[in-house]
Amino acid sequence: MTNPERIWVDADACPKVVKEILYRAADRVGVTVILVANQLLEVPGSPHIQSVQVPMGFDVADGHIAKSAAPGDLVITADIPLAAEVVAQGCMAINPRGELYTEENIRERLNMRDFMATLRSNGVETGGPRPFGLSDRQSFANQLDRFLAGIAS
Repeated sequence: MTNPERIWVDADACPKVVKEILYRAADRVGVTVILVANQLLEVPGSPHIQSVQVPMGFDVADGHIAKSAAPGDLVITADIPLAAEVVAQGCMAINPRGELYTEENIRERLNMRDFMATLRSNGVETGGPRPFGLSDRQSFANQLDRFLAGIAS
């Protein structure tokens, strides 16, 4: 596996600490990191870091990433439908907790997402994701390092 040409970030809900890890990685290895959000983002002044502000609207940032990402790019997103779309296009995808999305596991993740949405629409309280913690940060940093080293598992 080769290093990603670009790293696309679904930045609206991406934890600040994950963005900071990506900023350091961009400058360390010279990979382009592009943050896409429907709000103005302040990013460090670096030739390797860009931000794209898209119009407000449901899945506008996701659509921009799906349209712009190319095979071999890495996409950082917690949005499972976006991950499914970019993986099908030949991109790599991980979520901010460091979980790798693959052709093998994405269908299962979509099915679980749809199942949970059905439960919620029927009034079942499913709870939300656990708080983002130190182990999530470390898992993300480790997975990113594997990609940048060209040995993603």
